[in-house]
Amino acid sequence: MSLSSYVAAPDRYHQMSYRRCGASGLMLPEVSLGLWQNFGDLHPGGTQRAVLREAFDRGVTHFDLANNYGPPYGQAELNFGRIFAADFKPYRDELIISSKAGYDMWPGPYGEGGSRKYLIASCDQSLKRMGLDYVDIFYSHRFDPDTPLEETIGALDQIVRSGRALYAGISSYDPEQTTRAAAIADRLGTPILIHQPRYNMFDRWIEDGLVDTCEQQGMGIICFSPLAQGLLTSKYLHGIPEGSRAGMGSRSLAPDQIDRSTLETVAALTEVAKDRDQTLAQMAIAWILRDPRITSVLVGASSITQLDSDIDALNTNPFTEEELVRIETVLAERR
Repeated sequence: MSLSSYVAAPDRYHQMSYRRCGASGLMLPEVSLGLWQNFGDLHPGGTQRAVLREAFDRGVTHFDLANNYGPPYGQAELNFGRIFAADFKPYRDELIISSKAGYDMWPGPYGEGGSRKYLIASCDQSLKRMGLDYVDIFYSHRFDPDTPLEETIGALDQIVRSGRALYAGISSYDPEQTTRAAAIADRLGTPILIHQPRYNMFDRWIEDGLVDTCEQQGMGIICFSPLAQGLLTSKYLHGIPEGSRAGMGSRSLAPDQIDRSTLETVAALTEVAKDRDQTLAQMAIAWILRDPRITSVLVGASSITQLDSDIDALNTNPFTEEELVRIETVLAERR
């Protein structure tokens, strides 16, 4: 594949399934690409470019970023912006590009949280780094207990009304916070399009009311960390590989999380996946999408091979009742 010029695959929309995002008119691919871990300066730019091209060639129209994705902070947006300018500018109207603000980004009292000051300044910085006139979705990355929710949602409303974003989203809000945020947004006239929570077989908190709340509010759901930062793969079954997240001391996956009980669960789930002619990672993605209220799953990919394998999770039969019972039995034994 040449890196000098790019023409998107003509059959790209035949390779992906799309779901409506909540009660909106927007469709998202069932698998979206998150640029959290693999688009900073620790990964080669040529690989990043190749992964983005392959994603779009396979119908992945949604690229998800945040202000502090890197490392260092902001670098994922800078790297994406360079690749966008070189390869994807002609396809801007075919893409959904999102960013977020909420966690720490720059020093001082205005560099994190949910204030109007921080969210709008951060959105402007993100647009500049990516070289975009607007993002399709801008998120409040986290609930801020120290800022009135009216201010946070009011800032999202202002960002949309000013043309900086087409839609507003929230991430990691609990059911009660989500309900309050939706009510404020509805009063302002800019409904919240989508919620982005963490969800996987090992972390099922959204089943305790959040999925129902989003359905009631007409919000889509896009889940991050579907593979539990690599735990729901075969990667750690025979030790901690050098260069893996656990091996590199990542804050998102500590070595002590890879205990005997977890590895026994992973091994048992791998057997279920084999019986479905899937890898465990593919089964974990398909398992999330078993609920039609989930709009999309965010995957991260450090190579084309990994990306293709994740997307191939969609090429499978629906779960049988027996398979779901087997999975629940394995997961219950871990608890």
